[in-house]
Amino acid sequence: MRLLVTRPEPEAARTAAALRARGHSVIIAPLLRIEPLDGAAIGAGPWAAVLVTSANVAHAIAVHAKRAAILGAPVFAVGDRSANAMRALGCANIISAGGNAGDLARIVAAHFSPPARLLYLAGEQRSGDLGGELRAKGFAVETVAVYRAVTVDTLPSEAEAALAGGVDGVLHFSRRSAEAYVEGAQAAGLLESALRPAHFCLSAQVAVPLQGAGGRLVHIARQPAEAALLDLIGTHQG
Repeated sequence: MRLLVTRPEPEAARTAAALRARGHSVIIAPLLRIEPLDGAAIGAGPWAAVLVTSANVAHAIAVHAKRAAILGAPVFAVGDRSANAMRALGCANIISAGGNAGDLARIVAAHFSPPARLLYLAGEQRSGDLGGELRAKGFAVETVAVYRAVTVDTLPSEAEAALAGGVDGVLHFSRRSAEAYVEGAQAAGLLESALRPAHFCLSAQVAVPLQGAGGRLVHIARQPAEAALLDLIGTHQG
């Protein structure tokens, strides 16, 4: 299949490599870019655990002044990708929830008793409220935004060329990137072409902007993980 990947770098290149290994042709056109928030104010430890819901956290704290203290605490990650990113940064004590934020909250609550201090490192914009959910259970949660996802102003030229030439499918990893895809295509006069391919979405929430715009071939992964999304594509191949 000829596929368009819209997620930010460096994850886009990794996803493209995985798709090419499966025999697909891939065009990369990120609709978001990830920017670390310099000087993110992280309070004093120690923390019972550090919570991570995105691999972007690892890139953001790589040069943070409190990197050593963060990596010295147990890290609970939402999934394997974010766990591996933290492990590559030097974290030795890490547990992956292998699911979503709700799964992460349940695992943390099973390992610790309130009012344990938890440090939640997150993006500037969050789709859920992991911190609030754990506070409601009696935990002391410090939520710190360490990166932001910035939407591109216009549809990338690579995406415009791909849509004009025709693609079989488009991969969407976040609701914001799906919104940017619809809005950018509409502004470029390519909405009809943009909605024609199959759309492979990481979750039902990610699919909402595409469905709202009239997309008919919108498919949702059985769980919010890249492996499940790649498997989903395989079921629609050929």
